[in-house]
Amino acid sequence: MDKQLFADLKASLKEAAAIRKGETRPSRVSTLDPLDVKQVREQTKLSQAEFAAALQVSVRTLQNWEQRRRVPTGPAAALLKVVANAPEIAIRALHR
Repeated sequence: MDKQLFADLKASLKEAAAIRKGETRPSRVSTLDPLDVKQVREQTKLSQAEFAAALQVSVRTLQNWEQRRRVPTGPAAALLKVVANAPEIAIRALHR
């Protein structure tokens, strides 16, 4: 590792420690707006059972997402974004 990269990494770690201790504030905070899973499903005109089957999750998981008791993460969140932006194409592809 070159010296400049190491120095940058060391400075970043010191900054992270200071933020964690409350000694300084982060320079920026990123937040993602959670998808309205129910609205996404309703765009597809599928029932909960049909939509859950298309996403390969249980109906209970889908219900938890729709009622905001849980938040989809990882591949499920990415797939929901695709469905939200192109519902007809995504559902057609998922039913193949």
